[in-house]
Amino acid sequence: MDAGSPKDVLEFGREILHDEARALDALADSLGADFTRAVELILGASGKLIVGGLGKSGHVGRKIAATFASTGTTATFLHLAEAIHGDLGIAAKGDVAILISLSGKTAELEPVIDHLQAVGIPIIAITGNSNSPLGQAAEAPLVLPHWPEVGPESVAPTTSTTMSLALGDALAMTVMRQKGFTRTDFGRLHPGGALGARLKPVRRLMHSGDQLPLIGENNSMHEAVVEMSEKRLGVVGVTDERGRLLGVITDGDLRRNIERGLDRTAREFMTSDPKTIGPDALVADAIALFDEYKITSLFVVEGEEEDVRPIGVVHIHDCPSGR
Repeated sequence: MDAGSPKDVLEFGREILHDEARALDALADSLGADFTRAVELILGASGKLIVGGLGKSGHVGRKIAATFASTGTTATFLHLAEAIHGDLGIAAKGDVAILISLSGKTAELEPVIDHLQAVGIPIIAITGNSNSPLGQAAEAPLVLPHWPEVGPESVAPTTSTTMSLALGDALAMTVMRQKGFTRTDFGRLHPGGALGARLKPVRRLMHSGDQLPLIGENNSMHEAVVEMSEKRLGVVGVTDERGRLLGVITDGDLRRNIERGLDRTAREFMTSDPKTIGPDALVADAIALFDEYKITSLFVVEGEEEDVRPIGVVHIHDCPSGR
């Protein structure tokens, strides 16, 4: 079989993606009151969100349930084939369900719909057929626009699953926004790995107490060098007699000004108005400041503008790299 030239292969792949992108545009334009109703049902549920599907729709449903769970909505996936063999027991009054089926008339759907309606669980449908049993049973039917599946012979679920997954993302992100779910909240649900580390508060990583490099504004630069060397963070904070942060001296400042002599005061060498961060800011915010200002350390401070006091230091090497 002639697979075509590399150029033909590339163009075919691009057209597949463009076609699916056009389908998503059509889906976005088709949303209406039923999308708003679906969001209201999820927000108003006193119980959990159940996402059900079978086959490829089941794979999509697992991802949708996982996205909701990670963004502040208690959610679980229900495999429709397993549902009719006992797993329907997870459904309880107060729950809300999203059922996914392009045809809307899969054999396993009927007993699931019957049970959900008997318990009083509202149904949100993601389907391609508004007149199907699923479309008719749904309180919020989200109907996918008719669009051929991409690929040779249009036999594999492609465009329909892409639209279903994107619609699930749209629901989850809208619910997340309406709940006021923040990056800090997200971080509490993702404590592991580099992503979790980036979403922890700065206070978890900062050097504080005896590790905090500080010196008075009238101390000599010789004393500043000793303090910087002992704390090994490449920076020292300069404070006034009340303990307020006036400025910082970095090892770079030392190299640039060493010829001026170490008998001068720290105030003469320091950089005033240094970049700082609050203890409850996220590590990701600190990383953004490191990147923006090309610096390697930040003093962590508390207090108002006229009374800012250093309580810690976070160094770029303390922060995770990667995602």
